[in-house]
Amino acid sequence: MLRSVAVLVLDGVAPFELGVLAEVFGTDRTADGLPSYRFDVCGTRQAPVRTSAGFHLIPNADLAPLDRADLVAVPAHDPTTTAPAEVHEALRRAADRGAYLFSVCAGAYLLGEAGLLDGRDCTTHWRHVDELQRRHPTAQVRSNSLYVQDGRLLTSAGTAAGIDACLHLVRQAHGSATATRLARRMVVPPHRDGGQAQYIEAPIPKAPQAPTLEPVLEWLMGHLDRQTTVDELAARAGMAPRTFARRFRAETGTTPHDWLTNQRVLLARRLLEDTTLTVQGVAERAGFGDAAVLRHHFTRRVGATPQAYRGTFRDRTPTG
Repeated sequence: MLRSVAVLVLDGVAPFELGVLAEVFGTDRTADGLPSYRFDVCGTRQAPVRTSAGFHLIPNADLAPLDRADLVAVPAHDPTTTAPAEVHEALRRAADRGAYLFSVCAGAYLLGEAGLLDGRDCTTHWRHVDELQRRHPTAQVRSNSLYVQDGRLLTSAGTAAGIDACLHLVRQAHGSATATRLARRMVVPPHRDGGQAQYIEAPIPKAPQAPTLEPVLEWLMGHLDRQTTVDELAARAGMAPRTFARRFRAETGTTPHDWLTNQRVLLARRLLEDTTLTVQGVAERAGFGDAAVLRHHFTRRVGATPQAYRGTFRDRTPTG
């Protein structure tokens, strides 16, 4: 059952992510036939907590609700925020008694500090995944997930992904019909497709870091629309094909085909954002040749179809 929620707030808490939790679990919507929850905002003491936006808020409880809540949630905090030992102990006690543990965005750092990510599947905002993995090398950090559930541990990516994860919890606890009604009440989609990859800023690189192959890679960057083979590229580099393939992997960390596909996907993203080309036109300009081939590679690497990506990211700013 999910009847009570305790939200941990320390200095550096992000107001929006805290607001997401309050909107889903702290707002009384029983008049709409939706469930209600005991909702406590918990601090190490009931004293003002500085938010990342500079203003202060006052928790309504100390850490005691973390020992009885069905769900213990940690909104995003400044990544430099560290928790005292009593917080780590309270989080571990909550995990040991089977409560849901839930982090939004960089809140995952605080769960990691308490040792709750070790050996577990998890995620965070795409800007933080590398650092989270560095701090917790045994964690399985999923960089392209909007949210990840591993048993009673739920972690989400940034901002709106916290809403997705909250609705996922509501769906598990109360059923799809309730989650859909709540989403409609909040005017948000009950479920979003895709992952974080579609939101990652990924500019096409200007100068490949590959000393021996740099002339070939620079030529490729200017001719992504042309169909080419490893044999042709090897000849341009003055190498035998097998030597070229070995040197390519040594200097770029991947195969010629994978590298070229990735650059073409990056170009396709920009064309979908910035031009009115049809999907077929984008496929041709980016070197895929066919819309179906573009759709296959784009969806695998970005986590959304070209059409869906354009619908989300197309620049509609008026000109002139």
